[in-house]
Amino acid sequence: MAGSGSGPVNLNRYRKEKARAEKKARADQNAVTYGRTKAEKDLDKARNAQDVRRLDGTKRDDPKTDHD
Repeated sequence: MAGSGSGPVNLNRYRKEKARAEKKARADQNAVTYGRTKAEKDLDKARNAQDVRRLDGTKRDDPKTDHD
């Protein structure tokens, strides 16, 4: 084996590099699936708040629950 040019292979390094690559691939897939920009999240939050205000403004008083 003298002069083969390659040294010993570190299997732990190979295993860890493979695990990192799999983790990065999973993270990239999750970013595509679940990722939204902060602007998109803020827009949804504002729309939901507006819907709640609109619904609360159109509620009718229920005479059964008024015990004044």
